[in-house]
Amino acid sequence: MLLIVSGGSGIAYAQKADKDKKTNKEATIKHNIEAKHYTFVADYATPLRGGQKQLTSPYDLRVTPDSVISFLPYFGRAYFDVPYNPTDNGIKFTSTKFTYNAVQKKNGGWEITINPKDVKNLERLILYISRDGYASLSVTSVSRDFISFDGYLK
Repeated sequence: MLLIVSGGSGIAYAQKADKDKKTNKEATIKHNIEAKHYTFVADYATPLRGGQKQLTSPYDLRVTPDSVISFLPYFGRAYFDVPYNPTDNGIKFTSTKFTYNAVQKKNGGWEITINPKDVKNLERLILYISRDGYASLSVTSVSRDFISFDGYLK
C-alpha cells in the first residue's frame, strides 16, 4: 500500500512541476512580447505558390524596442523591383521606423502586427504566437507574392 501511495505522489509532483514550467514559459513569452525583445526563428517557409519548404539554414526575425531586423528567405514571384544581385534575394531589412501592435487572444496566444515605415515595398508582418512559444509569421509585400513562415520564439 505504501508503494502505491508514494508512486502516486511522485506522479502528482511531476505534473505540478510540468505545470509550473509551462506557467513560467508563458510568463516569459508575455514579458518578452510586451518588452518588444524576442527573436522568431523560422523552421519552415510556405510560399503562395508551391508547397512548404523546410529551412536548413538559420533564418530569423529579431524584434527590439527600437528596431526590427529580418533575415528571412523568399520563395515566390516578384512583380517589380527585383534585385539584380541574387544574393540580395530574401526578406532582409533593418527597420527603425515601425508601428507595433500586440493583442493577446482569448486562447492565451498573441497576434502582433508590425508595419515597417522605412522598408521599401513591405506592407506588414503579422506574427501569431502560441502560449507555448510556437509561432507563424505572415509577410505581405507590395511587390511580391505572400509568404508565411512557421517556427518558434527564442
